[in-house]
Amino acid sequence: MRIGIIGTGTVGRTLAGKLVSLGHEVTIGSRTKDNTAATTWAEQAGPRGHGGTFADAAAFGELIVNATAGTVSLKALQAAGAGALAGKILIDVSNPLVFSPEGEVGLDPVGTDSVGERIQREFPQARVVKALNTMSAPVMVEPGRVPGEHNAFVAGDDPDAKAEVVALLEQFGWPAGSVLDLGDIKGARGMEMLMPFWLRLMGHFGSTDFNYSLRSAG
Repeated sequence: MRIGIIGTGTVGRTLAGKLVSLGHEVTIGSRTKDNTAATTWAEQAGPRGHGGTFADAAAFGELIVNATAGTVSLKALQAAGAGALAGKILIDVSNPLVFSPEGEVGLDPVGTDSVGERIQREFPQARVVKALNTMSAPVMVEPGRVPGEHNAFVAGDDPDAKAEVVALLEQFGWPAGSVLDLGDIKGARGMEMLMPFWLRLMGHFGSTDFNYSLRSAG
């Protein structure tokens, strides 16, 4: 599959590397074509890895991943182009973290809205699925870093798009049944609100190799 990744940070590069290793062809996009992170990654990735702009990545991909910071995701995707996103699955991995002058972590939006919902409203023809934002980048692509059974989540309005995302996560190593469907795109609100809590847990554990494990009594 051809996959376009919007964003060249740690999350974008980690996902891109995993996808290439699985045999997918990936274009990773940045604001400018000469972005060092994108060009360096492409040089190291081999013939299935390419660098370019946000628009290049969106036009290339049959499936798109938003791996930008949540506070700038709409601008990045607007630069990618609504036409290039139309009809495609768009996996939103972002978190809208904001930091006070005192270093306290918050979210914007929060509570009654989410980045996932804003993306779906801005690009109504895209098939937005919120996923993978509740863990570190290494755990996203190598769930075995955390012992035992633990969970990833998806939320989105298109059931078929969610099923395709779950299948992709299974390629990453997530066992069948470990990915929990939280319903429509409003489920992104709770997923994004987990991130300040996750940062507290990171401080407690002193590591990013942890995740949520949920069990039902039913």
